[in-house]
Amino acid sequence: MTDKALNMISIAMKAHALVSGEFACEQAIKDGSGYLCIIASDASNGTKKSFSNSCNFYEVKYIEYGTKESLGHAIGKEYRASIVVCDENLSLSILDKIQNA
Repeated sequence: MTDKALNMISIAMKAHALVSGEFACEQAIKDGSGYLCIIASDASNGTKKSFSNSCNFYEVKYIEYGTKESLGHAIGKEYRASIVVCDENLSLSILDKIQNA
C-alpha cells in the first residue's frame, strides 16, 4: 500500500518547498518560512524535545511521522530525522494525509 503522506512529502521536495537536516530545519522554523515540522518517530528523544520546544515557541506545527529511513527515501536522500515543509498549502495537505491514514 502506498503512503500518501510520504508521496506528498516527495512532491514538496520536488517543488523546492521542503528543507531537511537539523540546521536547515532549525533555520526554517526560526525565520518563519516553515509551516510543518516532521520528525521521524525513531529519532532520538533529544532531537524530538529540541524540535518540539522550538516549534512551540515559534508556533510551527510539529508532528512525529514515519522513520528516518522512510522520510529520507521520500525526499531522495539517505536517512533524515527532521524535515520542515515551507509551503502552507502543501503542509496542510500532508497533515491531512497523515491524519486520515
